[in-house]
Amino acid sequence: MADYIYLVQMDIPANMEHEFNRVYDTEHVPNISKVPGVHGCTRYKLVSANVDGVARYAALYEIDSPEIPESDGWKAESEKGDWPTLIRPHTNNRSHLIFKTLA
Repeated sequence: MADYIYLVQMDIPANMEHEFNRVYDTEHVPNISKVPGVHGCTRYKLVSANVDGVARYAALYEIDSPEIPESDGWKAESEKGDWPTLIRPHTNNRSHLIFKTLA
């Protein structure tokens, strides 16, 4: 079990959802998973919320330290494939949160 989780949430226009999910699952997650200190990623789509404005998509990365998402390795892997040019420019309502395991 990793000591931290990195929770990334975002929205994508409805007409881009299919391509967003294709690129996220077949390129982005496999690329980021190569970064030292990353132990996996689980993706989610929002079903309900008790507040307005919550992003519909979430990715939960298990990481060794809070520095991993700012590392050179993470940055290099996130610039590969269709993610930086085809998908990232269309994402919005993004949030990036890091949590430390308590138990």
